[in-house]
Amino acid sequence: MSLVPREKIEQAVAQIKSEIIAWRRDFHRFPEVAFQEERTSQVIQQLLQEWGLEVRRLAGTGLRAVLPGGRPGPVVALRADMDALPLQEEGDKPVLSAHQGVAHCCGHDGHMAILLGVAKVMLQLKEALPGEVVFIFQPAEERPPGGAKLMIEEGVLEGVAAIFGLHLWQPLPTGKIALRAGPMMAQADEFEIEVLGKGGHGSMPHQTVDPIWVAAQIVSGVQGLVSRETDPLQPLVISFGTIHGGTIHNIIPEKVRLTGTVRTLDEKLQARIEKRLPEVCQSIGQTWGAEGQFAYKRGYPALVNPPEMVEFVQQVVRQLWGEERLVSIKPVMGGEDFAYYLKEIPGAFFFFGAGNQKQYPHHHPRFDIDEEALPEATFLLTTLAWAYLSQGGRE
Repeated sequence: MSLVPREKIEQAVAQIKSEIIAWRRDFHRFPEVAFQEERTSQVIQQLLQEWGLEVRRLAGTGLRAVLPGGRPGPVVALRADMDALPLQEEGDKPVLSAHQGVAHCCGHDGHMAILLGVAKVMLQLKEALPGEVVFIFQPAEERPPGGAKLMIEEGVLEGVAAIFGLHLWQPLPTGKIALRAGPMMAQADEFEIEVLGKGGHGSMPHQTVDPIWVAAQIVSGVQGLVSRETDPLQPLVISFGTIHGGTIHNIIPEKVRLTGTVRTLDEKLQARIEKRLPEVCQSIGQTWGAEGQFAYKRGYPALVNPPEMVEFVQQVVRQLWGEERLVSIKPVMGGEDFAYYLKEIPGAFFFFGAGNQKQYPHHHPRFDIDEEALPEATFLLTTLAWAYLSQGGRE
């Protein structure tokens, strides 16, 4: 930390605070969903190239920009995700989405603005930078198979020694930082069930095999895998997200389609649920004379932070602001494809508080962030990368 120009970084961030907020608002106004981030990518690429950075396109809309420092050293990568959600935004906000049914209601707009801020600050201090920084703007974090895996396959981590990433986090007060060693975010799998019954008149259910009723038994029955087959101290979530079937109030349909998600932190538990879930669904269906089809799709792996990299981040935070900025956190059962990067190289992923008085959760139509978090997160991410490079990496 002694080699990190803290005051210069603080001053540089303060000078571009309004730009960081303006970038965030621009991305927010023009959101794009997974693998369709064309305008978003063009705006970022144009800025980076105007600043003199070498930029390469990966995974369709993804970007890899390189900033070599004026002094020799290792290579560190920083990542921001780019995609928005297929969601209609609501609420009274400084800026609203101009695209119907698409909105940045998770914080990715802020992530991109922060990383652009880091790049601009580091450019100002380039001659003193002891190493090289790779800026990763990644598509499709919200939709499996996600953009991280494709970016890696196309060489985004070539020569990189470590990687850091953050997520603006509404549940935390602005400026608080939370991370944990080991599993921090869950494996995120998907499943699809089609219940095939025998349709008929709603007044004569005894002459039918009602797939709606069977689907209801499945929704209830599979929770036994959580409450009766799994250690209560072992995290497991099985949730249904959609149920579709039928056309009118008095006709029992032929089929019902259900989709859902499984969240775990342990690979052995994941494998057991992958096996048991279709068994339970099939058993319930057979009991009531229904047939069905079942598909299970593994999603992102669990995000696992190496303990030594977590300690490094915490050490930097303590030296910047003191222990009071750090918050202990339990594993979060949401998925995050940053996990793929951590399977390849050391690094750390953390939450940066962006809570405000509105307190609508992530993926809610009225979700918003406290924009005061943006310059602080820019300062931290810049300092974190610089500290890593100043120490010559961490063996």
